[in-house]
Amino acid sequence: MKVSELFIFLSCVLSAVICVPSNIADNVDDDDAPIKYDGAQLWRIPLDRENSKQIVSELQENFDASEWNTHESTVDLLLRSKSIIDARQLLTKANISYSILIEDLQKDIENENPPKEQIEMLQNRKGHRMTWSAYHRMADIVGYLEYLAKTYPDLCSVQEIGKSFEGRPLTVLRISNGNEDNRAIWIDGGIHAREWISPAAVTYVINQLIEDWENQPSYIQNIDWYILPLANPDGYEYSHTNDRLWRKNRGGVGRGRCAGVDLNRNFGYKWGLQGASDRPCSEIFAGSKAFSEPETVAQKMFMARSAANFEAFLTFHSYGQYILYPWGYDTVVPPDYMDLDRVGKEAANKMKGISGLTYSVGPSGSLLYPAAGASDDWAKSIGIKYAYTVELRDTGRYGFILPAVYIEKTGEEALSFVKVIASAIHNK
Repeated sequence: MKVSELFIFLSCVLSAVICVPSNIADNVDDDDAPIKYDGAQLWRIPLDRENSKQIVSELQENFDASEWNTHESTVDLLLRSKSIIDARQLLTKANISYSILIEDLQKDIENENPPKEQIEMLQNRKGHRMTWSAYHRMADIVGYLEYLAKTYPDLCSVQEIGKSFEGRPLTVLRISNGNEDNRAIWIDGGIHAREWISPAAVTYVINQLIEDWENQPSYIQNIDWYILPLANPDGYEYSHTNDRLWRKNRGGVGRGRCAGVDLNRNFGYKWGLQGASDRPCSEIFAGSKAFSEPETVAQKMFMARSAANFEAFLTFHSYGQYILYPWGYDTVVPPDYMDLDRVGKEAANKMKGISGLTYSVGPSGSLLYPAAGASDDWAKSIGIKYAYTVELRDTGRYGFILPAVYIEKTGEEALSFVKVIASAIHNK
């Protein structure tokens, strides 16, 4: 055991903290085979009883349950196969009902993406490997951005704004017609590693904007677009190779099971308050300090140095189907929240028109739960008016394991949202 690992272990023992995150299987180290979730189930538990929250806490502390999502009146918990019988008995004794959203998580994981051979057959023949019928690895995504810069040099360029903890590039695509008075929109995806639909939807938006650029309305063409599809490349790759449910980056003060920082708790506005943890093994570990991670520092420094006139900051996540705006650090709202709410609801209506799905709109801290140190709060704090977090599909049937067949429709919803924001900026 390394000195750093020993220090963390002793700290956890002395503080009576359980130091194994709930999405990591027993006896698994970084170099072991990929984690399997055979027989694991996703349960939805109502929070309408007086003792519900206490029971949920007990499931997390004593039965290794992992919280996937919290809704207004329910919570989604992942239960491993070894804990299911005991957890069911606990709920029965407490007279709390539950529904099973996913019967066997490993089966859903194995069916999430088309087989490798099928992906190869589907692959684009235009000079890049990206399709929107499958989830792609980082190399394909970055290769696609580079392809765009080479193919459309008058419109597209790429910039490395920094490197991740493990040295991977943080690659931003700029789309611009070159007009000096353009306003700017920032878009990012993949800040949470396991949310594969996020970078898939963001790259879909890129593809639709560029492939039909000549037919785009002026409020699209007269925007400088800065798009970072993978804000957490280390975690994203790790979710492909080691643990499909990995959430954080791969840095932090921890190692092995306790590695990683939740990058969406690491930004510098109201850092370390509600909804963030100071425990390295927690999935919402906020880091040792604000902007402790190279990935968040890269965004901060890019914004500080850029001459772009940013009017919107759009960050895509999953799941739940929400359009969220600040503040997230508490159940409060900024002075212009009515503008954010109005535009958000306009976008939700447009998105519903695509496939009939409802996206709820509201301030993060009130509609969901307080979560300090998030990127949209930070963006709002530095003066960017339209700061939104979009939680993409679905509402729980698949959760983070959304099958690839839903990429295009989800991408259409994301594109519709982006266009509404661009129009709002144009008409401001």
